[in-house]
Amino acid sequence: MAKSKTLDQILGIQYPFIIAPMFLVSNAKMVIAALESGISAAIPALNYRTDKELRAVIEKIKSASDKPFGFNLIVNKSNPKFKGQLKTLVELKVDYIITSLGNPKEVIEQAHQVGTKVFCDVVDLKFAKKVEALGADAVIAVNSQAGGHAGNIGPEKLIKELVANCNIPVITAGGISNGYDLKKAMNWGAAGASMGTLFIASDEADVSDDYKQALVKYGKKDIVRTDKLSGTPLTVIKTPYIESIGTKAGFLEQLFLKNKRIKKYAKLLIAVRGLKKIEKAAFGATYKTVWVAGPSIEAVKSIRTVSQIAKQIIRELEKPELKNIKRD
Repeated sequence: MAKSKTLDQILGIQYPFIIAPMFLVSNAKMVIAALESGISAAIPALNYRTDKELRAVIEKIKSASDKPFGFNLIVNKSNPKFKGQLKTLVELKVDYIITSLGNPKEVIEQAHQVGTKVFCDVVDLKFAKKVEALGADAVIAVNSQAGGHAGNIGPEKLIKELVANCNIPVITAGGISNGYDLKKAMNWGAAGASMGTLFIASDEADVSDDYKQALVKYGKKDIVRTDKLSGTPLTVIKTPYIESIGTKAGFLEQLFLKNKRIKKYAKLLIAVRGLKKIEKAAFGATYKTVWVAGPSIEAVKSIRTVSQIAKQIIRELEKPELKNIKRD
């Protein structure tokens, strides 16, 4: 069956994991380093303000490597750039698109016309079945251990439930901090993994050194969820600023988000305001610091290159006693 394919087989890469698309963190340097390491990587299209910048980064990566890479698209109505970004990604034939926070129907239809694969972020079986019916090539199972916009179901339960009920590959996202975790997820039936937090603490990431050092300094116990920043629950490091403002949306925010007539605009307003805070924090520490990360922060002990991080995961993945993947 198609879902028995592993991520390396699906994409034509050497190893079954990719660097997740991370807002303000992912860039061309990280992608190129990933491709040179035998894995793949994706970038949020929203990391680029203009179509010219988006096209330039795609051409830059393609000129450096012929290996597959992808982009993430926010496909809900709160993203005014969605249509233009999709047009560019299809025109330039990126290898795969990861969709988030909305209906991927239009992306799947257009991407498949040029041979671009579509992987859809899902947090439960209900949505996984919907995107499978639309023709998605795989689902990315965003579990409760993911960084950024996390799900509510634990890794093992979510992977096994999706594998048992879907006929397309299941890529896990969340809580994978080494090759042993990856092998365990694949034994549960996952095709591979999308990994983010570990790679924020890389030389290639253009975020501030304070952000990178925070990943070394803080641990799993310091990760909290907040719904004050993007209109959707977001996992961040519990800095003094996060402690001071709290993690729950205020009364007016909740009221707006519950009102069907203005919910779309309320989400957009909250997201714009929250993302500006994240952007400021990513490139320079202030009192109002918001650093996005997941529980796998626990495994970050130093700042390394993308290649060094990837090679460690690969070494652990290829340990002799772990080589044979057994499907449940």
